[in-house]
Amino acid sequence: MGAPSPSIGGFLSPFEGGGVMLRWHEWGPADGRPVVCVHGLTRNGRDFDVLAAALAAEGRRVLCLDVPGRGISAWLPLGTQYIVPVYVGLIAPLLASLGEYDWVGTSMGGLIGMGLAGLPGPGPRRMVLNDIGPFVPVASLERIRDYLSQPPVEFTALEQVEAYLRRVHAPFGPLTDAEWRHMATHSAHRTPGGGWRLHYDPRIVEPMGMGPLADVDLWALWPWVSARPTLVIRGESSDLLLPGTARQMAEPETVTLATIPGCGHAPALMEAGQVRLIQDFLR
Repeated sequence: MGAPSPSIGGFLSPFEGGGVMLRWHEWGPADGRPVVCVHGLTRNGRDFDVLAAALAAEGRRVLCLDVPGRGISAWLPLGTQYIVPVYVGLIAPLLASLGEYDWVGTSMGGLIGMGLAGLPGPGPRRMVLNDIGPFVPVASLERIRDYLSQPPVEFTALEQVEAYLRRVHAPFGPLTDAEWRHMATHSAHRTPGGGWRLHYDPRIVEPMGMGPLADVDLWALWPWVSARPTLVIRGESSDLLLPGTARQMAEPETVTLATIPGCGHAPALMEAGQVRLIQDFLR
């Protein structure tokens, strides 16, 4: 996509059985002020390549983390461990080694950021929440659970991976052919049989199948989150971040709300205007 290649970083986070290896793709100078970018439920850190390259060009150090069970980070011992509190506990020691940092979180990445903001200590300096908030309706969770519960598919060609992503992630917004191909390239890994499978542990759905789903209500965390400058990005037709939730999130004067037309859940953050929006906010 015209951007330089990132380096790869790693951090062994304490966990049962000796620890979990967190890995990320890193952009920019090692002495730049850190920005940590964290993806959605089935995605990975390469979703942020366009944004990361733009921030790195401004001198920022950008860490695009793969949450455990995705991309190049390790899988967790049990499927039931794929929950936000576990992610927060695993990522917090890495962040402590960075000092002050900014946070960009898409969907699940935003939930992790909200959890980090509620921990003792300074937490993120500025926070970008991409199509996520402290209230998530049960209908959207059921939709996600239903598509994740399908048996893993082995694709025979990368073109099939791309066609699948274009269908499932159409709400990401209008992407170019090159952007869809980039996403497909980094969303799948080769199998021993020579095919392709999506690059995440299929057990990430297990916590959603442990009982009846219900609305997620984290409003008690919102005062901690909104104590810092926060940019809330909402896809115009999102079924996960509802209009009323977004308006309520924006009531504190520290919070800026931006609605992205032509998108649902969640804007891909690849379009130039979306990238500039985040660049301007983080400056």
